[in-house]
Amino acid sequence: MKRSGINKAERKYLPDFVYGGIDGVVTTFSIVAGVTGASLSAAVVLILGFANLFADGFSMGISTYLATKSEIEIHKRHRHREYDIKNPRKSAIATFFSFLTVGFIPLLPFVIAPFSLIVEQNKFLLSFVFTAVALIIIGAVKGEVVNKHFLRSSFETLLIGGVAAFISFIVGYLIRGIVG
Repeated sequence: MKRSGINKAERKYLPDFVYGGIDGVVTTFSIVAGVTGASLSAAVVLILGFANLFADGFSMGISTYLATKSEIEIHKRHRHREYDIKNPRKSAIATFFSFLTVGFIPLLPFVIAPFSLIVEQNKFLLSFVFTAVALIIIGAVKGEVVNKHFLRSSFETLLIGGVAAFISFIVGYLIRGIVG
């Protein structure tokens, strides 16, 4: 049965994609916000941002793999025959790929800034806008996964991401005052 153009086999990996995407964009933009709050350079944003993308993305992918394997073992032990088994590798790949692709969005303005004066002058603002749009879209997809209205889910995801970024900005700002 198809729902929203996604078949059942693809749909079972959608939660992994949503999980990776939300965490990727929130943690990466939080790094951007913290570095901006600390008044550090765009080079620091890129170094920390890419380090986060690959290290945290790998960690999340492996965690998803191990969690899915554990879930399968639990269901086998309790003989749940109706359980729709997910492939741990596919779950891990969905999480990792989503973390990388959606998590790259806040870094995009910093990557293209050297090629555009307009972008160079507005890197943080563009990163903020791109991140907000990504959170709204991934929030709508999350609404599909959890059967929640897409507007409510989008707003909730945007709010959570915004709070995380605000906390990171304030921490960067306060530490700048201590370290600098």
